[in-house]
Amino acid sequence: MDISTQKTDEAPPPTTLPTPTEQKRAARGATRPGDRVFLGLSRGSGILLLAVMAAIAIFLTYRASLAISKDDANFLTTFEWNTSLVPPKFGIAVLAFGTVVSSVIAMVIAVPIAVAIALFLTHYAPRRMSGPIAYVIDLLAAVPSIVYGLWGALILVPHMDGLFGWLNDYLGWTGVFSWEEGAPRSMLTVGILLAIMILPIITNVSREVFRQVPRMHEEAALALGATRWEVVRMSVLPFGRSGVISASMLGLGRALGETMAVATVLSPDFDIHASLLNPGGGTFAQNIASKFNEANEFGRDALIASGLVLFVITLLVNGAARWIISRRKEYSGANA
Repeated sequence: MDISTQKTDEAPPPTTLPTPTEQKRAARGATRPGDRVFLGLSRGSGILLLAVMAAIAIFLTYRASLAISKDDANFLTTFEWNTSLVPPKFGIAVLAFGTVVSSVIAMVIAVPIAVAIALFLTHYAPRRMSGPIAYVIDLLAAVPSIVYGLWGALILVPHMDGLFGWLNDYLGWTGVFSWEEGAPRSMLTVGILLAIMILPIITNVSREVFRQVPRMHEEAALALGATRWEVVRMSVLPFGRSGVISASMLGLGRALGETMAVATVLSPDFDIHASLLNPGGGTFAQNIASKFNEANEFGRDALIASGLVLFVITLLVNGAARWIISRRKEYSGANA
């Protein structure tokens, strides 16, 4: 028995796409209450953060303007800080130089060592060794800065004579490492202490970034005959470059704003020394911490003005880091 199929010439009804308004309405209707709450909280947190930053900037600018308007010297180039004179004379040249130099020394020392430690823990050390070492580094990150300062004053400074003498004997001709046999409470000592302080931060963040490298990238490089160092150079370091930059900026932020450790180790004065080994110099945070309690109302406004400069320097450093990372998006983990 033949079974015949009936064919209809009727075309299926055309499908109409929803309008953008209907799509938004459907999306709002499909959103759960918890999602709306989370969206509101996250949006509010971002707005609150911007409001706090704006409030800090307005406060610092207002109080700084009160002090700078009465300054009888150039605020940016004066090598003096005396707010008790009539009229007052103060400037940030020495403080800016000392802050930048000590932070640069700390970064030059800490970043290569931190990256090397992170690579060793993630790609070379056996698990039974990497665990205890990582735990010790985590503990170092939690040590208060005053403890580092006391250690620097009691242990580090008395043992810097040998290093300073060696630098003076072999590199003293440069002028940067000449030493006049004074107490080693100099910018180089501060930089070394800051490097020790920021080392755990950079190491921990870099270690976590290197752990996120896709295993397939490393296995592909090994399959092509690459050595372990070539795997690190071609796969691990490009992948973690943005993370290392971010970790370095975190460490630099602490180095720029460190107070008690620097105040404990440094012998401050308002002069810029060509040699990094001779005592003297100063930083923004150290100057604020040492003079704030004894300063009058105008002196505190002057210290707030120097704090505004430190605030601007920090923003510029973080902006430069974000710019560098945005230029290297092809190496970030999100695009791997």
